[in-house]
Parts: sequence; structure tokens; C-alpha cells
Amino acid sequence: MSRGVELTVSTEDEELDKLLDRELTAFNTAATGADDHTEVYIRATDAESGEVVGGLTGWTWGGLGAVDMLWVREDQRGTGLGSRLMRAAEDEARRRGCGRMTVSSYTFQAPPFYRRLGYVETGRVRGVPGGHVDVYFEKPLEPSAPAPPFQVAVVLDYPAGADVLDDALAHEERTLALLPRHGGRLERRLRTADGRSEVHLLTFPSEDAYRAFLADPERTPDGRVTARVLEVGEVYD
Repeated sequence: MSRGVELTVSTEDEELDKLLDRELTAFNTAATGADDHTEVYIRATDAESGEVVGGLTGWTWGGLGAVDMLWVREDQRGTGLGSRLMRAAEDEARRRGCGRMTVSSYTFQAPPFYRRLGYVETGRVRGVPGGHVDVYFEKPLEPSAPAPPFQVAVVLDYPAGADVLDDALAHEERTLALLPRHGGRLERRLRTADGRSEVHLLTFPSEDAYRAFLADPERTPDGRVTARVLEVGEVYD
């Protein structure tokens, strides 16, 4: 045991934090030969209000990229913003020469989200309050390539009555007219003989573009129309 050394426990010590960061960075650099540790900050800001609606922090070091924190404001969840932040972080990591990305997430947070983005679980740390687990993920960063198109099939059932039906069809035409501003296309449009049902095959350059179409302020769903949306893909024999 060391003699003449006192231990002090506290909840905040900025001086110690800076000292440890400096000393451990020097030690890690000497051990690995990589001295390019750089932080990553990505801010998502509302174009009208200027408010921060999401953000990501992380770092890159010696060919490895990592995400420390990812947050999306509640009213922006489900719009694809989280995926955009992660892709921006991956793109920046690639730009810095990284070939792998790592992130961790508590089980009450977003493990399914990272799995959908191609991350693979590599380990778990138990003992998180509430009986939860900290899940660690990794993902290889392949060279950037064009993303496959995102396609959905929309099944629409219109209301009965000629006047109401005509009005509902006109509303749908206005909705379809919004597609080009988000890169979307109407590939096929099929209608039943009675005109009461339609199937639309829509193509977008990415899922983010599709989410942006759904969030378009000029797109107001018609409560008289029943719609069912299915994500689809090409089938080859």
C-alpha cells in the first residue's frame, strides 16, 4: 500500500478530469501510435425556430468511430431524424478514414434502432438500474455506396357516395403532388372497378425521404380514407 497518499472522493473535479484526459491520451498514443483522436458533434436545428431538436456526440481515433450520445426531441421521433444523425456520423467517420463504428445503448433506449441500421451486438454489461442492460454494438463501415430505393405500397379505401368519393380522390391527388419535393415517385396506381379502393406503389430515394414526405406540413391525412402502408421490395425468381 502506498504511504503518504491521501484519497479524496467528490462529485466534481474539473482539474482532475483534465489531468486524467491529458495523461491517458499521452499513454494511449504511445501504446497505439495513433494520435488523431478527434471529437464529433452533430447538431440538428429547426430551420424556422432555430431550436435544437436533436444531436449526436462521438469521436474518431485510429480508424475507429464511436457514438457517445444520441438524442432526438420527442416531437421529432419517428421522422427519421435519428437515422439521419447516425448516417451523418458514419459519413464523417468514413471521411476521417474509419472502417468501423461502435455504440452502446441501454435496453430501455434503442437497441432495435441500431440493429435496423446494421449494427451487431458484441457484448453486454449487466447491473443497470431497473434490471436493465448496457448493450454494445459494432458496424463495419464499407465505402459509401448509393442506398437502395425505399418503396412502399399504400392500400386506400375511399368512402361511399359519389360527392364524397370525388372529394376524397381530389384530396389524394393533392397529396400525390407533394411527392416530387421529397424525391418520391408514383410508380404504379391501380384502382378497383367500383373506384372505392386503390393501390399506390411509391418509390423514395431513402427512408428519410419517405419520413420527410409524411411530415410535410401540406400533407393533411383525410380522415374519410382508410390507408394501410406496407414496405415492399422487388422479388426475383
